[in-house]
Amino acid sequence: MTCKLNEVIEFNPSEHLPRGTIAKKVAMEHLQPFTRGIFGYEVASFNGGSKFRNGDTLMARITPCLENGKTAQVNILDDDEIGFGSTEFIVMREKPGISDRDFIYYLTQSSIIRDKAIKSMVGSSGRQRVQQGVLNDIEYWVPPLPEQRAIAATLSCLDDKIELNNKINANLEAQAQAIFKSWFVDFEPFRDGEFIESELGQIPKGWALKSLYEFAEYINGAAFKKHEYSTSQKGLPIVKIAELKNGITASTQYCCVEKEDKYYIDNGDILFSWSGNPETSIDTFLWHEGKAILNQHTFRVLSEEGAYSFVYCLLRHSKPLFTRIASNKQTTGLGHVTVKDLKTNLFPCSTNVVKQFNQLANPIIQQIYFNLRQNLALAALRDTLLHKLMSGEIEVPI
Repeated sequence: MTCKLNEVIEFNPSEHLPRGTIAKKVAMEHLQPFTRGIFGYEVASFNGGSKFRNGDTLMARITPCLENGKTAQVNILDDDEIGFGSTEFIVMREKPGISDRDFIYYLTQSSIIRDKAIKSMVGSSGRQRVQQGVLNDIEYWVPPLPEQRAIAATLSCLDDKIELNNKINANLEAQAQAIFKSWFVDFEPFRDGEFIESELGQIPKGWALKSLYEFAEYINGAAFKKHEYSTSQKGLPIVKIAELKNGITASTQYCCVEKEDKYYIDNGDILFSWSGNPETSIDTFLWHEGKAILNQHTFRVLSEEGAYSFVYCLLRHSKPLFTRIASNKQTTGLGHVTVKDLKTNLFPCSTNVVKQFNQLANPIIQQIYFNLRQNLALAALRDTLLHKLMSGEIEVPI
């Protein structure tokens, strides 16, 4: 049947949550681009904001969050629990007997809603918001409930695998970091040997202190002049901190046709963003989205031979250190880690032990990379099917 969306979707449903109630809070940063689940929240006192239950869809209504794909389905609450979150969320819920909650989530990811919502945005530059009335009045041919469920089940299989890969990667990352800490911080495999004094305390005999800078070459990204980039989508995408965190999306505006070779990045490169919010932007990434050109404020990290996984784990392990350094240099909320910081902070190591660790950790890091690449392929397949299923181009058996 053809109907308006507010006939099949309950927008911003009323929920009772008294002020001062301690509840789970979902902030905008807890939503990942084009990712169904919510993997983080905080517990806070309710003083206002959107309210929701498990199964509800949260869609960002403000730019650039909506364009970046910040839409998710609530999955962090108990059955009768009410959560709350950003005032910039539009909450959507199924209507019993008319619509399916999973179908609604995928409908919000389709061009049927996304494109019209984005085009409806009004307001000052940088603070534009979706017009709720436009969403209410979007007309769409809504398939019968059994067909909605079949469509949602088909797409959910792909998202289930993506979420499983993310959980596997979190576990693999924890394993790699646990081994790294055991070897290079607690020295557990070397406890039976002799130790010597150093600037950092006792370390195994035969080891040395090296600066973080000595383990790799750090190449800063390019500073682009206006004539060197364009929004024409010709050439390679320019990777900024937003792309490191969100991947290459429709919001990746700038491309470059040609730059010096040292600024090119490719799959498997280790990237370290050294400037930005100390808590959320300064981090280490395993690049997996193909050839691109690196923007300034991020290092391309070229490890010594036989030390790739060690360097990756070292930088990930050092995130608390980098956060402290950047926090002490904040200006207008931003901080940075410099080459000087990398040269003055020391770490104990042994060349032979680094190589042994690398051999042990390589399969773990390679599996993380493989899962990241697989998720890209799964997401591409999901998005292709999403368009075809929602438009009725292909049908699913009921």
